[in-house]
Amino acid sequence: MDARQLKDRVAIVTGAGAGLGRAHALELARHGALVVVNDISGLAQAVADEICEAGGKGIANCGDVTSYQDMQAMAEQTRDHFGRVDILVNNAGILRDRTFAKITLDDFRLVMEVHVMGAVNAIKAVWTQMQLQQYGRIILTTSSSGLYGNFGQSNYGAAKMALVGLMQTLSLEGAKHNIRVNCLAPTAITAMTAGLLPDEAVKVLTAERVSPGLIALLGEQAPTRMIMLAGGSSFESAHITMTRGVHVSWKNDPAKQVCEQLDRILDQTEQFVPASGWDQSKHELGKALHAVGALAEDGPDGDRGVGQRS
Repeated sequence: MDARQLKDRVAIVTGAGAGLGRAHALELARHGALVVVNDISGLAQAVADEICEAGGKGIANCGDVTSYQDMQAMAEQTRDHFGRVDILVNNAGILRDRTFAKITLDDFRLVMEVHVMGAVNAIKAVWTQMQLQQYGRIILTTSSSGLYGNFGQSNYGAAKMALVGLMQTLSLEGAKHNIRVNCLAPTAITAMTAGLLPDEAVKVLTAERVSPGLIALLGEQAPTRMIMLAGGSSFESAHITMTRGVHVSWKNDPAKQVCEQLDRILDQTEQFVPASGWDQSKHELGKALHAVGALAEDGPDGDRGVGQRS
């Protein structure tokens, strides 16, 4: 892989003043990207200076991702300084961990606002330009807390899974414009995760050991609709799958049949990854029509199609 494969590509990284965002910004610069370092904390300039001192090009932006006006201004600043926007890494985030019984609605809304609407605001600010230039690479930062759940993180998990849904749709809408959209689910010791992982994780689960995965999702040959998991220099992928399931007879207590066949519905044999949300409808319609055909072959009282896989 060319160490400068992102040469002269213009990248924005939100929440890049420290932790994962800083590591992402530095890695992007190392691969030749021109980087806009966004962070509301005031730390962005130090990271931009670090990039420039290493021979790269970086500028700072202190916009708030929860403000669409700030994200529009950030996109305009990027275009004014570098001429275009090729890459957007949505990394900004916060934690407000509490069990659902104890969490306040304000804290739930705040996490959703920063993670979900923060990403929406930033993407909306660059989307039209990416369409016009027929090129774009977008990363949404998801989490295993959203993919698989995590005690005490109902707000964070809900936000992170919402970003997967956003990625799924934007990847479809962006395909004809060469806009590729992926998710990154990192594991790293950062200010957000301090105290949540064991002491021995500190030396292994560094932010820097996540960022190489980011580069693979941003190059010319990047995939789209991928959920990459990354931590400690290990990389995996996650998939939203659908089992083959069953079809039940509508005439003979369908609820009872569903209850009795939960094991078959859960059976992951021959599960598949839908190409879009319509695949559920197509799959279920196919099974229903197959059952109707089987009933027609058996006569009006037949029930051969009950519980059969398509």
